[in-house]
Amino acid sequence: MKNQLRIIGGEWKRRQLPFASVEGLRPTPDRVRETLFNWLMWDIQNAAVLDLCTGSGALSFEALSRGASHVLMIEPERTQAEFLKNNIKLLNAKNAELKTSTAQKVLPALNSMFDVVFLDPPYSLDLWEELSMRADPLIKTQGFIYVEADRSLEQLKLPATWQLIKQTKAGTVQAGLFQKN
Repeated sequence: MKNQLRIIGGEWKRRQLPFASVEGLRPTPDRVRETLFNWLMWDIQNAAVLDLCTGSGALSFEALSRGASHVLMIEPERTQAEFLKNNIKLLNAKNAELKTSTAQKVLPALNSMFDVVFLDPPYSLDLWEELSMRADPLIKTQGFIYVEADRSLEQLKLPATWQLIKQTKAGTVQAGLFQKN
C-alpha cells in the first residue's frame, strides 16, 4: 500500500498526496492538523510560512491550500524530497519552495521573515531547542509557531519570547501554537 496524506481544507480539499516510506516519517494526524488550521484560520491567509522539517509535506500543503502566500519547505531526506517536488508539480504550487538539506544548514542563509513556522522534527533527533533558537530571529513579532512533540511541551527548551496560546493532544502527539512576543 502506498503512503498517502489527505489535504483537509482549502483549494485542494480532499486531494490525496503520496509520500515516501521513510523511517520516522509520520504526517501530522488529520485531527491535529484540522485543529491547527482552525487556530490559524485568519492568520494563514497571505502568510509567509517556514516548515523546518517538512517530512510528508502535510502541514506545508495544507497551508498552501488555505491561502499562504509562500511556503519554504526544508527536507534533507532525498527520497522524500523527490515526493515533495512531484507533489509541488502535481498541485502546480508556484508559491512553494523546497530546500533539500537540513534546517541547520538552510537557516543561516535565510534573510526572509516568516509569519508562521512549523517545528515538527523527527522525535528521535530531539531538535526542538536547537531549531527553535536558530529559527527565532526569522520569525516576525506576533508570528505563530506550531510545535509538535512526543512529550510535554513544557519539557522543550523553547525561546522565552514564545508564549503558548493553544494546545491539544492526540494519542502520544502533543501539539501547541505559540506566538512570538
